Amino acid sequence: MSGFNISGIQQVGVGTEDFRKSWNWFIEMFSVDTKILEDDTVAERMLPYTGNAPQKRHACIAVNLQGGGGFEIWQYSERKPKPIDFEVSVGDLGIFCAKVNCRDVDAFYEELSAKRKDCTKPSQMPDGTKTFYVKDLYGNLFQMVSQPRSYIRRKCLTGGIAGAMVGVSDMEESVKFYGEVLGYDKVVYDVTDQFEDWSDLLGGSQRYRRVLLTTSQPRKGAFAEMFGDSAIELVQAMDRAPRKIYEGRFWGDPGFIQICFDVTGMRELGAFCASKGHPFTVDSCPGNEQFDMGDASGHFTYIEDPDGTLIEFVETHKIPIVKKLGWFIDMTQRDKYKPLPKMLFRMMGWVSKEQVR
Repeated sequence: MSGFNISGIQQVGVGTEDFRKSWNWFIEMFSVDTKILEDDTVAERMLPYTGNAPQKRHACIAVNLQGGGGFEIWQYSERKPKPIDFEVSVGDLGIFCAKVNCRDVDAFYEELSAKRKDCTKPSQMPDGTKTFYVKDLYGNLFQMVSQPRSYIRRKCLTGGIAGAMVGVSDMEESVKFYGEVLGYDKVVYDVTDQFEDWSDLLGGSQRYRRVLLTTSQPRKGAFAEMFGDSAIELVQAMDRAPRKIYEGRFWGDPGFIQICFDVTGMRELGAFCASKGHPFTVDSCPGNEQFDMGDASGHFTYIEDPDGTLIEFVETHKIPIVKKLGWFIDMTQRDKYKPLPKMLFRMMGWVSKEQVR
């Protein structure tokens, strides 16, 4: 991976029918209460995925400072979002579940099940990791994954995004893509069976091949310590033909939109992806200009996995720390491998009280 670096999962995009309701739900359930940026402008550079027309949208990226990737909460502002017209089953093609860090799975289950009745009971993944599942207000599935590590210790039991489950049609081809292109080169398990932890999920009683991938080497970069380790779980249905989750719908419609990775060296990454047969399908800065994203700026691109699932890359140029005081970090002027100080994230947490409650 010479010339570029992937430091971890920056966020998973969640398209919603109601931005405010969804964000408040994520704050209440997963303590995703530190806003990194918020933007209510026109998405002009996603034309291949928005009907070849610019689309106005309201979006924010928010994190839980206990550690992990963030949530990009996203709603069309003028176009009516088009929900999926079927209930997503385990193994349907695309991102069908997001993984969330959890310090104590059993304790969080007791806390969450007192509020909601649609949690599955705690069980184990094929490698013995404790887990359970819960759906948000609009049916998006989240897996709680036991992870005792904390970036900044908080009272809450959850952290941020720890990865995702992706339905695939060809396991070998997908393992190659996520390993070679995104660095998930370590197989934690590769099992074909029926699974206890899916017994209460739609389609969960059928046979699937599950391959859990992580990285053999720790990620490096300014945000790597904050994001922490992540995993991609590839799932292939063995007993049925899976459906494509975003068939006939736009990027940003309700559901899990994309997995986004924080990177440096975007041009070198683009050449590498193209050499692997996955060129950029969207490039926000084709002339190497800077792209403003509300209070932040940077460079974003997209590629597709073998089944068309969207993978986003973001090279951050500027992020706000204390917006009212004009305090920003210029990421282009610092060592790309030097971790950002925890105090900066704490400051962002202190001033991020403008939430949408």
